[in-house]
Amino acid sequence: MSEVTPSIYVVDDDEAMRDSMSWLLEGEGYRVTCFDSAESFLRARRDEMRGCIVLDVRMPEMSGLELHEKLDSLGSQLPIIFVTGHGDVPMAVAALQRGACDFIEKPFHNQDLLDRIQRALELDSEIAQRRQRDNAISNRLGQLTQREHEVMQLVVAGKLNKQIADELEISMKTVEAHRARVMEKMGVRTLAELVKAVMTLR
Repeated sequence: MSEVTPSIYVVDDDEAMRDSMSWLLEGEGYRVTCFDSAESFLRARRDEMRGCIVLDVRMPEMSGLELHEKLDSLGSQLPIIFVTGHGDVPMAVAALQRGACDFIEKPFHNQDLLDRIQRALELDSEIAQRRQRDNAISNRLGQLTQREHEVMQLVVAGKLNKQIADELEISMKTVEAHRARVMEKMGVRTLAELVKAVMTLR
């Protein structure tokens, strides 16, 4: 799978603001894509996008907050930094409580914005790694047979081999064989690692 380059997606209906942000961020070596409305960003949005969104709170048609809610409903995990006017701070705080990454008040210092973007990109990287790890665990779980799955659930629940044998009405030797295959397929060496992998997906 080809690596997706993280980008800064600037969504703002103010052309001067888009231009100045683009100039600042590209000058720092970031890849920047600008959108003049929430709708135009939604049309271009793809699940595999990486990076962060710098989003104006107040826009005609669909506001930044409405776009945030829409992205949330689509399962987007791109970190969002809201750009707010002074009167919009309560709205931005409410957005933070609903999962936005950060907000910055206009007029802002360039370095403040750059610091927030750096944090958002680090968060995006963590989210991507977590997603990759979860996908790997899901794929491994998918390789287990029905019986191996049953044995694994009982092992993770803390049952001993003898208890598992009694519950599933199979021999201890069969339990041990299934258990060994579960560990191998799940790519873990210890019971603690197995429990952690299963709990990760819960």
